[in-house]
Amino acid sequence: MATVQFTKGHGTGNDFVLILDERGELDLTPESVAKLCDRHFGIGADGLIRVIRSSALPDGAASLKEEPAAEWFMDYRNADGSVAEMCGNGVRVFARYLTERGLVELSPGDTLSIGTRAGVRDIQRSTNGFAVDMGRWRPGSAEITVLTTGTDVPRPGQAINAGNPHVVVALAHTEELSELDLNRPPVLDPKQPEGANVEFIVPAEPMVQNGVGYISMRVHERGVGETLSCGTGIVAAALATRLWAGKGAPNQWQVTVPGGTLAVRMFATEDGEHVGLSGPATLSFDGEIDLASL
Repeated sequence: MATVQFTKGHGTGNDFVLILDERGELDLTPESVAKLCDRHFGIGADGLIRVIRSSALPDGAASLKEEPAAEWFMDYRNADGSVAEMCGNGVRVFARYLTERGLVELSPGDTLSIGTRAGVRDIQRSTNGFAVDMGRWRPGSAEITVLTTGTDVPRPGQAINAGNPHVVVALAHTEELSELDLNRPPVLDPKQPEGANVEFIVPAEPMVQNGVGYISMRVHERGVGETLSCGTGIVAAALATRLWAGKGAPNQWQVTVPGGTLAVRMFATEDGEHVGLSGPATLSFDGEIDLASL
């Protein structure tokens, strides 16, 4: 592998390197992914997305079995090269790439099915970008505490599985949120075997306005560090806050992160409650890079 064509994209500041590898011909090792995502010596990104047909890799077989229309697979890697199950911002950027590059057609009202390691995700166009059905979710039952630089004592966290693992921590005020140092990974007790993204949230005052819940959030992503946004983390934060709020809490939320604001919606389906995420997705620029030079 020598020169590689790439596209840089982001969803509310959560940025990605996208590489088209339709037939799975590239050998993207963890080391090469980490080099490409390095902000000093590579292109720089929170993660890498390989755009590949589901039929071209083993993980895609499960997607095609679940939904034969899931022709494309989002092969997502964290910035350190590790494989991740799902990325809520990444899947919207993935949809933007497929549609703008003419690889698929997605008319208003149509649905695009995308394969991921967390299952097939259905995407539609929205007024400000793309809306993704993130599927069913699961709350964790284990008691977890979180200690991070900037907090004096460990805080209780709510585990949420939104396709990948999360722990959500509620803080008292925005000053406490801004004082966190998320350059260092938060310490989870008990330690989670697969790690977890950790979200810190502060409700607005008042939290619910005209039937919509409002919260602010910062996040430390496993294998990456602090990012400007995290789609699955935003979903987990809204779900955890609704759990804490109890009966009568809204099913629509606006979550503000350093990179912008995304919308979350919980809705009933035949197989249980699903959660949706909607917001912008941007392709910034195209380029090429010689991996041998990294």
